[in-house]
Parts: sequence; C-alpha cells; structure tokens
Amino acid sequence: MTVLDSAASDLVVGCDITGEEAGLRRFLDPDCAALIWQRGMPADIRRWLEQIDPERLPRGRVIVPPESVARVFAEFCAMSGLPQGAGQDWLQAHVAGLAREFSLLMDARYLRFRLDVVTTNACRKFHVDAITARLVCTYRGTGTQLGMSHQGAEPAEVQTVATGSPLLLRGSRWPAQPASGLLHRSPPIEGTGETRLVLVLDPVTDPDDEMDHHMVTPVGVPLH
Repeated sequence: MTVLDSAASDLVVGCDITGEEAGLRRFLDPDCAALIWQRGMPADIRRWLEQIDPERLPRGRVIVPPESVARVFAEFCAMSGLPQGAGQDWLQAHVAGLAREFSLLMDARYLRFRLDVVTTNACRKFHVDAITARLVCTYRGTGTQLGMSHQGAEPAEVQTVATGSPLLLRGSRWPAQPASGLLHRSPPIEGTGETRLVLVLDPVTDPDDEMDHHMVTPVGVPLH
C-alpha cells in the first residue's frame, strides 16, 4: 500500500504520515500542516465503486453530530440509489469511523459532512481553505494533490494522495504562525471522463453560525 500516487520518494515539507489511530495526534503538533492516514481501501471495494454509474454515487452536505454520520450516509445512498450490499456497508463503516476519530481529535460536537461527486476541475488552483481544519478522503478517482509554495509561487512539485487514504489539512483559520506554505488542490480531471467521490469533514463549533440554505436538512439540527 502506498500513501502517495507519485514517483517522489519524500512527502512534501510539513506533511507527515501515520498508520495508526494514535498517530493522528501528530496533526496537533506545531510543525504538522497536514497528515496522511495510511489506510487505503480493499481492491474489491475500489473496483465496485469504479463500476457504479456516477448518477448513483451518494452526494450531499449537512451539519450533524458525529454519531449521526452513519445514518445520514445511508440516507444519501438511498437518495442516490447506490446499490446495497457489502460495498455500501464498507463505505458506511469507513465514513462513520473517520467522523468519529476526527471529531475526537478536534474536540468537535458537530461536523460539516459532505460527499461530493466531481467530474470537473473543481478547486483546481492550489490553495489553503478558509477553515480551521479538514479531513478529505477520496474513495473513487484521483486523490487530493499537495505542493509546497515558495514566496507565493505555484508548487514546482505535485504529489497525489492515494485513493482511500484520509488526509488531514490545516486551514487559514488554524492559529499557527508563520504559514507553512503547504497548499492543496483537487486534481484537474475535466475532459478525462473521470469521476471522483470525495468525503469532506470540517469541525463545527456552533451549528447556528454555520447554517447554509443550500444544505440538506441535518439530523438533530434544524435549519433556520
């Protein structure tokens, strides 16, 4: 199993790797701008997902307590028509497990839980998100790409996180100075015929301050 789909032998500066849940606490260290959790996904699940009609891949966005993620994931799957079975069961358990571990790490009572189905060059420019922290995991297609910016220039070297390996990223609201220079982007795939399925989790302190009228109705948190 590799954590980077890249010929480069070293991780970009400021990015670390762990293979265990206990190692996630490394993300809280001052010099760690990003952390890759070496988990991957079974080959049969990956092949199954690649064969699913993109229109039937689950998608949605909602703010929920971490313990509600599994139920909401099942609702997203029901709405999209994702076939039930071992594949969906594995995905649900994996997503719920990531939500649990990330919320514990960030001491978050709520999470912004998002599943995106991407076929375009969404977020193709290297950037830092305007959040405190984020967990991203690509289940289908090319993973998130990382690069180090020097004096504001585009990264000269691009490394791609392996499909199925969760990536923890700090955003611009993380209280760290100076900025690390580590940037990320969604891989440019427009025109290739590729479809990506991406999980995004953000810690939420106050759901009332985070509500977005474009979100589906969250479990346990009424929209205003």
